[in-house]
Amino acid sequence: MISNLITNLVWSQIINGIGKGLKDTDMNISKQDLDLGKDAVDKGIEIAGYGYDSEQDIFYCNMDAWQRKMGYSRLYDEASATLGMIVDCEPIYFEYGGKGWLVEFWKGQYDLCTGCEVGVYTTEETELNTVEMRKNTFYNCASNEDRLKISFSLIKNGETLFSRNDKHWWLAGFKLGEFSEPSELKMKLIITLKDNTMCNAFVEALMKAGYSEKEIIVDENINTVSLVFDEPRTPQPVTRTAETDRITQKKNKMLCDSYKRITQVYDNLKDKINAIKEKSPEIYEDILNEEELRRYLKSLRDYTSI
Repeated sequence: MISNLITNLVWSQIINGIGKGLKDTDMNISKQDLDLGKDAVDKGIEIAGYGYDSEQDIFYCNMDAWQRKMGYSRLYDEASATLGMIVDCEPIYFEYGGKGWLVEFWKGQYDLCTGCEVGVYTTEETELNTVEMRKNTFYNCASNEDRLKISFSLIKNGETLFSRNDKHWWLAGFKLGEFSEPSELKMKLIITLKDNTMCNAFVEALMKAGYSEKEIIVDENINTVSLVFDEPRTPQPVTRTAETDRITQKKNKMLCDSYKRITQVYDNLKDKINAIKEKSPEIYEDILNEEELRRYLKSLRDYTSI
């Protein structure tokens, strides 16, 4: 029964990558990787486009992950709930430097993970004056030159789950086996923009999205904006309804409870993954294939570019 409910993209990418890494016939660990202390699990996570922070026990997104080629479309957010992810999203649109910009925040339950993200995207299309125009526009992931310095802490019911800080196009963290309702979570965010003009455009966009002036802290000397993302101010995907949230979250909690029950006696990721493989093979084997995921995302990307 549980195996039929595994649809989460983040979990599927990570497990599929680890699975490939654990099979010697599928992957030869190079001497260079061995010299760097990478084992099969590390290499598998890397293939999936992620890294693992053992101190915080979270997965995070690599700078040059394959996902960077997929860009962003509003359809991704619309599809999330149907794929087991009950996540609050907050898209902030503005123009700067002859480009259309999107900085989006996410927080919530990614099937087997509690997590959050900040994505930075651009398009050559400008004068996107209506919500519908913005929703129907495909955005590219920010280039190296357009990455922003971002830091955040994800807080659940007053307790900090984890923190991240980097200059990135997709700063994220996912805590495996942690179950949360999106309403339990808030992100404390600090974002540094390129210059004063960009900072002002971003602040104006935040206010248009529904944030009040007192909720936005601006340090004009370093073009930094601080805010808290708790209750979304922008319309959420139409696939998010009270009933679908309830049904999906019931399933997500069951998955997280199963994961914790199986892995509670282990203190490292490799042993936890091996335990899942041994004690719940239906979960392990029924994970979405990475190539299927690539094709799915590519189909959304191609559809939005028509």
